Amino acid sequence: MNSPITLDALKVLDAIERKKSFAGAADELFRVPSAISYTVNKLEEDLDLTIFDRSKRKAELTAVGQLIVEQGRLILEATNELTYMAKQSASGWELELRIAVDSILSYQPIYTLIAQFQTQHPWIDIKITEEVFGGTLDALSSGRCELILGATGTVRDSCIESYAIGNIEFIFAVAKTHPLCNINVPITSKMIKQYPSVVVADTSVEVATRSAGLLDGQPRLTVPSIEQKINVQSQGLGVGYLPVHRIQAQLKSGQLVALNLAKAETRDLGLYVAWRKDNNGKALAWFIEQITALPEHAFFHE
Repeated sequence: MNSPITLDALKVLDAIERKKSFAGAADELFRVPSAISYTVNKLEEDLDLTIFDRSKRKAELTAVGQLIVEQGRLILEATNELTYMAKQSASGWELELRIAVDSILSYQPIYTLIAQFQTQHPWIDIKITEEVFGGTLDALSSGRCELILGATGTVRDSCIESYAIGNIEFIFAVAKTHPLCNINVPITSKMIKQYPSVVVADTSVEVATRSAGLLDGQPRLTVPSIEQKINVQSQGLGVGYLPVHRIQAQLKSGQLVALNLAKAETRDLGLYVAWRKDNNGKALAWFIEQITALPEHAFFHE
């Protein structure tokens, strides 16, 4: 069924309500007053209801008329948004940009960039998701996102472009109340294996999941993010390597203690920002340009 409530009729009603007169609406819409009256009368006739109460000196909206105006403005606003988005899309700007961030990184730099982007392109939706280990590349390869921050290892897919954003240093740390802190000799693997290793769950969906820092036969406690791994280890529920940049406050306060291991082992992890080469979206290009211009290790600060 075709509704008699057209966009033009909604524009007329909106103008009348704002200008408080038919004549004022006619001036704003560059029409003669009789055309404004005809639009309103025709709409009332088609709907079989009264939009304006004409019993007073000045026509006023009835309750149903007010409803039509209020809801009509939402429709007009949505129409304007749709028009803008269509033009944006036709000119190469995405309607939505999905960014996957590894939980090991600091989010503040990307939030700062989003704030800048929104001032220029407020109509484009931004979606941030959190991934772990292979989950970042998996999200990009499977189409769950357009840009990833924190890809690990070597990117072997020729369809994917990557840019190094620095290496993260890890140290073996436990809660200050943990039994391992009472041992005055370098900690051996045999000692470590007595306690659960805290592992962050790989969020990969379409590729095999993986983990790091596990010893053979060592029990594990799996958590959803680096933040939770830090919390769990700070409470003494397990042990493991932690990214140095994420635990500065805990190390300074003594809540976490870095231990000397009998077998000295330096661990660092190279991270990348990556995207598909065939994606020519302008929003994606904007973020790539901004991210690659940031100082090295910009995402490694709390």
